[in-house]
Amino acid sequence: MTSQKTQNAYSAEKFQSAEQLWFWFLYSKSVQNGFARNAHAATRRVCELLDVETLITKLYLSGDLTTEQLKIMKQFGDRRRAPHQYIWSENRAAALWHDAMETIGAVAKKRGWIE
Repeated sequence: MTSQKTQNAYSAEKFQSAEQLWFWFLYSKSVQNGFARNAHAATRRVCELLDVETLITKLYLSGDLTTEQLKIMKQFGDRRRAPHQYIWSENRAAALWHDAMETIGAVAKKRGWIE
């Protein structure tokens, strides 16, 4: 008989938001490529890195994400923070980021990746 605690230990964890999904993706890619060290055991997630990469590619190819949005996502993803709408120099980036995260979030929710 398997206890509830044991079952939960092997279940995959969903993301709380599209931002969390994006930051996880970038960090995990950097670990995979040897640019960062994995200091602790990774949490098992409901999707794989390739799933997220495929999702982003499909959204870009369909025109749902723009090149400018992808640049902002990468730039601020590498900083491990979202652009802030109240910082004048980041105002436009924040709007692009917000739209991109809404687009990604809607599709990721349909796929069951986000709670």
